[in-house]
Amino acid sequence: MRLIQNMSTIAEYPTPEYPAPNRVMKMAVIGGSGVGKTALVVRFLTRRFIGDYERNAGNLYSREVQVDSEQVTIQVQDTPGVEMTDNGVSLPDHVTCSIQWADAVVLVYSVTDRRSFDLIDQLHQLVVRAGGANMPPVILLANKADLLHLRRVDSQQGPLLAGTLGCSFYEVSASEDYSQVHHAFHRLCCQLAKQPPPPASNSSSSSSSSSNTNSASAVTEKRRSPLIPRPKSPNMQDLKRRFKQALSAKVRTVTSV
Repeated sequence: MRLIQNMSTIAEYPTPEYPAPNRVMKMAVIGGSGVGKTALVVRFLTRRFIGDYERNAGNLYSREVQVDSEQVTIQVQDTPGVEMTDNGVSLPDHVTCSIQWADAVVLVYSVTDRRSFDLIDQLHQLVVRAGGANMPPVILLANKADLLHLRRVDSQQGPLLAGTLGCSFYEVSASEDYSQVHHAFHRLCCQLAKQPPPPASNSSSSSSSSSNTNSASAVTEKRRSPLIPRPKSPNMQDLKRRFKQALSAKVRTVTSV
């Protein structure tokens, strides 16, 4: 994806060969098409706003940050836009898998798009069904608050809906105010930090406990879901590290000769 290649400040999902050493907090950002999901994610992770994005096919972003003095890795799953048709909601499989994978969900609508607001209640029901007894924390974001002349959703309707759904509400502008976006995501991170982290799997466990490990791995793989695509571009940090290793090896060879 062109966007990731131009922004080396976003470290992508680590490959199994190089697992993340920190606690991982997984978030899924869900909403209608054109509400600014990608802009919100990039704004939060890099402080930058880029007005022109390619159509989102579902990309996973990752970055290490500090939350309550703890170093954590935040993984944010951007998702394709949900559409409302004459037959109901058109929901890509990727969105359902993202809900099952995530530790927290960010529901997004645009104040300039009434249809995106009307989608929120149905999307929240999907989160409730997917989460069951372990429903993830949810926040509601109203984006494009700077476009007052194009507003189609009254400023009071968002808080009322959030109160009905039992989640926190934030009205933000990804294009004009980084602090608003950061505040919303940071509060969600703090909420996740208060929850006990999932038990870490031990890859060097003995053969006597292999059956239990395999069962846990099966559950983990089901939650991650293979339908969530890996980022298309290479991990810039890994490429830089491998390039330095190759140069060091070449220098050692020349010195020995």
